[in-house]
Amino acid sequence: MTRAFVTGVEGTLLSADERRFLADCAPWGLILFRRNVESPEQLRRLTDDFRAAVGWNAPVLVDQEGGRVQRLGPPHWRKYPSGALLARAADAADDERLIVDVARLMAADLTAVGINVDCAPCLDLARPETTLAIGDRSYGGVPLDVVTAGRAFAAGLMAGGVLPVIKHIPGHGRATVDSHHDLPVVTEDIETLRQTDFAPFYALADLPAAMTAHVVYTAIDPDLPSTLSPTVIGDIVRDHIGFNGLLFSDDLSMKALKGSLGDRASAVLAAGCDMPLYCAGNLGEMIEVAAAVPDLQGEGKRRAEAALASIGAPEPFDADDVVARLDEALAAVTRSAES
Repeated sequence: MTRAFVTGVEGTLLSADERRFLADCAPWGLILFRRNVESPEQLRRLTDDFRAAVGWNAPVLVDQEGGRVQRLGPPHWRKYPSGALLARAADAADDERLIVDVARLMAADLTAVGINVDCAPCLDLARPETTLAIGDRSYGGVPLDVVTAGRAFAAGLMAGGVLPVIKHIPGHGRATVDSHHDLPVVTEDIETLRQTDFAPFYALADLPAAMTAHVVYTAIDPDLPSTLSPTVIGDIVRDHIGFNGLLFSDDLSMKALKGSLGDRASAVLAAGCDMPLYCAGNLGEMIEVAAAVPDLQGEGKRRAEAALASIGAPEPFDADDVVARLDEALAAVTRSAES
């Protein structure tokens, strides 16, 4: 039986202890980081070994947005632009298909090494005060622009056989501190949040998976970050936004959250998230998280199965054409900046 969590691992190969852990504790998925990535051949071995250990074609996740958040990068993989730069490039080149096709190109990189879930696109709105932890990962500050770009990026991933995970629901853009290190607190009123930060998630609520924000919204729940708040998850994410897909937490290890990792995992599930996400890859902590979560069942299992069922076979595309168009669009941005 699969358990309701996603785990990281320590390095580029599974240790004997990690293999035993994966076989015994049966996490639903694996998430990869730069520490796990060395070469295409090594990465394919790692994803194959993970699936062999858990005994099924389990999902493998990564954060591959482009820009600063790109776990697979040079020299073996292309350097992709950030969300902000990609949106500007598509506009400068007047190329409506560019974001779709660049995401399709990225999906081809991922599926070639056994990755079938991308924690992207980032739908957070950029504001003057937005923490640099989000920064140019955002497609912009206008909800409609973010909706258009986010929808295009998600469509490209799905055309390439990769599940997109929209983040960070219901919105991280007003946070002024990095939730990796501190707990962001947003004091904006609820009506403003609905018209701005929540709007891209409302528009893309039909997509199959999302990741929470470790952010306190005082107008909704003054005490708990959304990841741990039944009020935010129930009233805002599920009811107002209308998102009924698979809901991941952001990383349990981030310092915005307090308490033991086991307590955090339990609180995530109690709040209404389906899938706690543990990223650090420390075996002792992995065991602690696994001990705190149940088997995947009920609505969480239904949503997880629906999300995986949405992953289709990759559609054909012309990679050389996409590369040429991307290069020309980025050149157009440079020319515009110089003029």
